[in-house]
Amino acid sequence: MSSENSSHHKLIILGSGPGGYTAAVYATRAMLSPILIQGIQPGGQLTITTEVENWPGHTEIQGPDLMVNMEAHAKSTGVKIVDDHVTELLVDRRPFMAITDKGSHYSADSIILATGAQAKWLRLPSEEKFKGFGVSACATCDGFFYRNKKVVVIGGGNTAAEEAIFLTKFADKVTLIHRRDTLRAERILQNRLTSNEKINILWNHELTEILGSENPLGVEGIKVKNVIDGSEKNLECDGVFVAIGHSPSSELVIDKMETYDGGYVVTEPDSTKTSIPGIFAAGDITDSKYRQAVTSAGMGCMAALEAEQFLSEQGAG
Repeated sequence: MSSENSSHHKLIILGSGPGGYTAAVYATRAMLSPILIQGIQPGGQLTITTEVENWPGHTEIQGPDLMVNMEAHAKSTGVKIVDDHVTELLVDRRPFMAITDKGSHYSADSIILATGAQAKWLRLPSEEKFKGFGVSACATCDGFFYRNKKVVVIGGGNTAAEEAIFLTKFADKVTLIHRRDTLRAERILQNRLTSNEKINILWNHELTEILGSENPLGVEGIKVKNVIDGSEKNLECDGVFVAIGHSPSSELVIDKMETYDGGYVVTEPDSTKTSIPGIFAAGDITDSKYRQAVTSAGMGCMAALEAEQFLSEQGAG
């Protein structure tokens, strides 16, 4: 292994959302000289959102702009930011080792996991078939293509409500399909949904199949089932947006440390410490409850401070 693609660091931060960048700022201020590996989606989920209205200090800011600001802040402290993503993490050895897609090997005395989460899918064969051809999990990315068209949104939480509201900027009609008779979304989002004339809510139904043309590949409608009486019906639409939540991006550690509820990393109470000493978790990879940018940032701060304490006790800080 040449020295060109291998190096040792006191601390490696994986991920570049609010948790990762905040950890980088605090760790650099603590003179830990961390390296931050951005991951496959630099900036995280906020880069594919629109207005962020609950970030302190900004009454409203675009998600991508917020992440540009965070990256600039981290860079200003002197942190080394690497545009790469880790494909293998060796945690059963000391020092730990992160191997990247570009073939670099980074060893570390401590690691902060801030790799976030990714959109969940329904796992229907027809969903997979039409992904990118009328099926999407990102209204911000793809909403523009549905100007003056009919779309459906699947889900009942904040993500689904936000996607449906955003899509009314383009689509003529937005149908929100939820398998229950009440929404989990915040009250303010529910009010915006119900007051928007373009949005119709179909309660107690679930999507069973996406229908469309073969050549060219494209969505033309969906089949839904009433969860109460089992009856089925078809609805015409040009696009389907799946917004049923997110799953943690914990593939690197899923079989290597304690996790819960589909892969969220377990941390000690009131701490970011994981089941492996020296490895800390911050943000959506460990948080199944709040999943907010501001709480992720707070956990990034905690992780950096706890990493500093760990390294100091190990004599490496």
